[in-house]
Amino acid sequence: MSPAATNGADIACKYDLTEKLMPFLDRHLMFPLIESLSSKELYDEKTVLELKYELLKDTNMTDYTSELWMQLHNGDKLPQELADRKNDVLSTLEKFEKSTATVLQVLENPEVVASLKQDKNENLRLLESKYNVTVDMINDLYKYGQFQYNCGKYQSASDILYHFRALSTDSSLIASATWGKFAADILSLQWDGVLEELQKLRDIVDQRSFGDPLTQLHHRTWIIHWALFPFFNVDGGKEQLCDLFFSSSYISAIQAACPWILRYLTVAVVSIHNGRAHGNANFQRKLKDLIRVIGQETYEYRDPLTEFIRALYIDCDFEEAQAQLADAEHILQNDFFLVASADGFLDSARHLISELYCRIHQRIDIAQLSARLNLTTEQGEKWIANLIQDTKMDARIDESEGAVIMNHPVTSVYQQVIEKTKGLTFRSNQVLTQAVSKHESLTVQ
Repeated sequence: MSPAATNGADIACKYDLTEKLMPFLDRHLMFPLIESLSSKELYDEKTVLELKYELLKDTNMTDYTSELWMQLHNGDKLPQELADRKNDVLSTLEKFEKSTATVLQVLENPEVVASLKQDKNENLRLLESKYNVTVDMINDLYKYGQFQYNCGKYQSASDILYHFRALSTDSSLIASATWGKFAADILSLQWDGVLEELQKLRDIVDQRSFGDPLTQLHHRTWIIHWALFPFFNVDGGKEQLCDLFFSSSYISAIQAACPWILRYLTVAVVSIHNGRAHGNANFQRKLKDLIRVIGQETYEYRDPLTEFIRALYIDCDFEEAQAQLADAEHILQNDFFLVASADGFLDSARHLISELYCRIHQRIDIAQLSARLNLTTEQGEKWIANLIQDTKMDARIDESEGAVIMNHPVTSVYQQVIEKTKGLTFRSNQVLTQAVSKHESLTVQ
């Protein structure tokens, strides 16, 4: 896609990840991203319209694709193939409604549902003997759910795939139905259901008996991309994103197959900083892991958000960090997943700059620090006062000099030695105890 001519979105276009994300998303999941590009006016309107049409023309959303075709061709008469396609969809819909009617009617009976057991094979025998429900009818539920999904009827698709999964014994189709229900719940904004399906997919993909390692890597990569939808839309989602993406299997998948996901990991880690997190061991551990991974992947992927972390924590270059943060703001405002997190990220990023700047300086000029935070001097003074209060820093504001005076107590060499050797005796005793226990066990044998 070529960017639109002239506006302040040049940076957003340069670092737009849509083309990198699309190969890892279902075409229905791609559509919200394309729609977002249209609303942001980052690209030529006709180009985006053509992309929408190419994306959906092979789905069952015939009315919408016909509308897109009319817009592209200035209201010309629809080609016969589109009219034929609509008739085929209606005919297929009627066929599925007939072939699944018996199963769905049976499942709507509370007595039947109550009589079902944990053993699916026993349930199949019961349904076939008492209600004439066959395996082929149950498999038609899968096909019907898939068909409804392609029609854009996501809630209906989710319900049908749920019923199919409850009855089927085909592990391959059950896995496929779980992916389908995951996508359907995302598109119908059923976030509680989405998180449940995400866990089910992880249980399937992360088991040791799952296929070959390359296929497992591909599936983990898809989970990483699809999980962006719930994690940036639910309360506590960013913490869940960090827990999943920093787990050894998934951070390895990110580094091997999709390093651009570091953008979203950066936003998640920085956003959970609450102004008091300098003493939060969990946050500090996540930040340390993020700095390490960004340092390792600098030559594979970089954008203003990851470069902000590199400049601030690896290079300790405050001017570069400020410049990258200014560019990052354009990206945040135009990224489909990050637009709602923009203000929180920028606020937390300023806290991180302030905290680090205060830790390494003894006297800080308020006007200078305010400029680094893109704030006026008055705003900067209020910001620093709140920061000192929130983080319990040992500092005071000298209004006459327009400066912050930091008190960094110097620990003597002797005290440092005492602190470092404080646990030495305890650890030595532990090693000795283990050695004695091992010797005694060998002696007994």
